[in-house]
Amino acid sequence: MAKERIGMRQLREILRLRKQFGLSPRRIGSTCGVGRTTVQEYLQRFEESGLQWPLPETMSDEELTNKLFPSKNKQSNRLLPDFKELAEEISKPNMNFMVLWEEYKKDHPEGYQYSQFCQRFGQYLKARTYSMRQIHKAGEKAFVDFGEGLSYTDPLTGNQIKTKVFVFVWGASIDMYVCCVPNEKSHSWISAHTKAVEYFGCCPKIIVPDNLKSGVIKACRYEPELNRTYVSWAEYYNTAVMPARPGKPKDKPHAEIGVKIAKRWIFTRLRHRQFFSIEEINKAILELLEILRNKIIKSRGKSRKELFLELDKPNALPLPSKPYEYSEWKKVKAGINYHVGFDSHWYSVPYEHASKELELRATDKMIELYYKNTSICLHKRGYTKNGYTTEKNHMPERHKKYLEWTPERIMDWAGRYGDSVKELAKVLMDRKNFPQQGYNSCLGIIRLEKYYSAPRLNSACKRALTYHSCSYNSVKRILEKKLDLVEENTADKEKIHHDNIRGKDYYALELVGGAK
Repeated sequence: MAKERIGMRQLREILRLRKQFGLSPRRIGSTCGVGRTTVQEYLQRFEESGLQWPLPETMSDEELTNKLFPSKNKQSNRLLPDFKELAEEISKPNMNFMVLWEEYKKDHPEGYQYSQFCQRFGQYLKARTYSMRQIHKAGEKAFVDFGEGLSYTDPLTGNQIKTKVFVFVWGASIDMYVCCVPNEKSHSWISAHTKAVEYFGCCPKIIVPDNLKSGVIKACRYEPELNRTYVSWAEYYNTAVMPARPGKPKDKPHAEIGVKIAKRWIFTRLRHRQFFSIEEINKAILELLEILRNKIIKSRGKSRKELFLELDKPNALPLPSKPYEYSEWKKVKAGINYHVGFDSHWYSVPYEHASKELELRATDKMIELYYKNTSICLHKRGYTKNGYTTEKNHMPERHKKYLEWTPERIMDWAGRYGDSVKELAKVLMDRKNFPQQGYNSCLGIIRLEKYYSAPRLNSACKRALTYHSCSYNSVKRILEKKLDLVEENTADKEKIHHDNIRGKDYYALELVGGAK
């Protein structure tokens, strides 16, 4: 075989220059832009082929090739396997090339050997779309990603509000789900995943996302750190999350192509429509998505939906009885009052866990707390700002089981910095259903003494009591703005006299009818 491949037009020109003008291989190579040895080899093949110059006008390029390369022609007569069928078979679980080759050789003993069999199948895959170059087992993987979505008009303001598009593409069948979400935050990410698996009625064994913050806290090629909520979702559906390598889009070509298909095939058909909510957008997307899923893919001879029902659906994971309920996870630390805060509301934990690191799981209805992956308590979620949800059985007996923290001890400690500090601490605890609910505020006020001084702290608490603004934030603001240093008694200060200043006597006369 020639070391340098040339086109048939070049080959015919080489033969013409040699036979008609008698040029040397070197001159021919210089004229045609090929090497001298290549010219010599093609001329030798022409002499060995038995062909005569000039070539018959009716001789095609294929006939000329078969004459010059008879060995290649002999090999091409072998029966090729059905590559479409092979592509579907290799996608089935536990299938491998050796088994397929053995079945091929059994039916066609004169067929290709194993190495040529695999090589030609690889060439067939490369000739197909980019997203099909990888072989994915049925029901094994799905690829997910975000992209720029459609916009809708706010019915109240008339402003255009942008959305994000979420795509979910199966590996084997390339069947897909598309929807728009408000943003790329965790709630949108998880909700879109849930809608996708519920739409298909099954879940893949592996989810392959990009390294966006909604799913991956810390991207790493070998040990990525996943968002705790994402892990919770995966555990609920019994699937695994395997993020793509950072900066390696080839790890998730299905998702990349899926976003392009959503934009080019669905969004372009909706570009002239006006929407007033995400719900309207998604309804229109689903209508077009069903049409797309039923379109025949030329390279595979079947639609996405048909391939999904044949390949992915039978081999995917079944779904739980009810959809996943979104939950947000957060690391918290219980205070000395054995309460933890979430979304400006406080929840009690068993007093034994005071000052310990805990994990909090929040849903729309419930708050659950864990210590070392073990649930320790469950609360109904409260939405009252700065409110408290306290279980009586979480409180220590006589409030002395943990470091002897009691209301009396808090007040004694506050009293070291002044009577007003002590009085304010008492007010903060008396106004709560349980005194322990006021511990944090009291301790916060006492600790302000480290940054200011005991006299200033006492003056600030006195001012807060005077104006009935009894809270940690109020005392802190008084100290920051140095209001505790302002003289309250202004009676002895010189009064300002001016024609435009009427004074209190004017209004006193007006009340009794003296001023007109």
